Amino acid sequence: MEIQTNFSLKNYNTFGIEAKAKQFIAVHSTAELTAILEQKKAERKFILGGGSNMLLTKDIDALVVHIDLKGKRIVNENEDYVWIESQAGENWHEFVLWTIDQNFGGLENMSLIPGNVGTTPVQNIGAYGTEMKDTFVSCDAITIADQELKTFTKEECHFGYRESVFKNEAKDKYIITSVVFKLTKRDHKINISYGDITTELAKNNISNPSLKEVSDAVIAIRKSKLPDPKELGNSGSFFKNPILLKSDFEKIHQQFPEMKYYDVSTTEVKVPAGWLIEQAGFKGKRFGDAGIHKNQALVLVNYGNATGQEILTVSKLIQETIFTTFGIHIEAEVNVI
Repeated sequence: MEIQTNFSLKNYNTFGIEAKAKQFIAVHSTAELTAILEQKKAERKFILGGGSNMLLTKDIDALVVHIDLKGKRIVNENEDYVWIESQAGENWHEFVLWTIDQNFGGLENMSLIPGNVGTTPVQNIGAYGTEMKDTFVSCDAITIADQELKTFTKEECHFGYRESVFKNEAKDKYIITSVVFKLTKRDHKINISYGDITTELAKNNISNPSLKEVSDAVIAIRKSKLPDPKELGNSGSFFKNPILLKSDFEKIHQQFPEMKYYDVSTTEVKVPAGWLIEQAGFKGKRFGDAGIHKNQALVLVNYGNATGQEILTVSKLIQETIFTTFGIHIEAEVNVI
């Protein structure tokens, strides 16, 4: 293992932000990870996965440990289900495509989400009516402080909407090394409840879609709305969709009857943040090299040489404008470093 100094992180974050790591090392096994954590126990550490859900606003004055653990295997199966363990450094989209190739169902609606498998429990990623927690069984994690291995059950992860224990009480304490998913082998629960998927399938005259056809539809939709980070720096959806109490929402809705919303429970509704941002006039707007994507108002983009601070400034302007206009606070989904 080689520790590099003054290391550029431009190719390690999907925004393509130029920032330097004081020190950088990539680890390829739990043994290497344990060794470097033990060896550098006294030093400040920054754990880096796929770099898809963060905005770097400064250089990292720490040892950046890049989790590059690879591999996947079947750990259990019966006639109906298969339990798959994936190492944390596996690319999420490639892992999803692999499960579809094996005719394992459950992840197809989350095709083309950027990032690595190890960070999916942190955010409880989701798309088109499916969340990671729906197929999650457990994950293994190493404590940064004393290198002990712990297995987190689904219940212990405290999953919520883009939430988990790893964003709250366990934040900065653990490094996820592998994740186990329970997927279907037959009688797949195809979820095409989202209108966009239904429309895309209808365009191709598909009424009884396979796992691959659902995945292909999701990929086509995402490509039409979301820029490829390799071509235009971005981190996917920058903001969470706000969830409001119905009692609060009804007052706002009286003032803005055209506001879109979805029921999430008997007492709460979800408002699409993209709709709010678009109504506020930000969609497609550009501030130097920082901007809002022309096809999807939820996505902030780096047109080339934007700094993290410039993108952060744009995000704060959007938040302030939405609150002033609608009385709704939208939270960043992306981790600001």
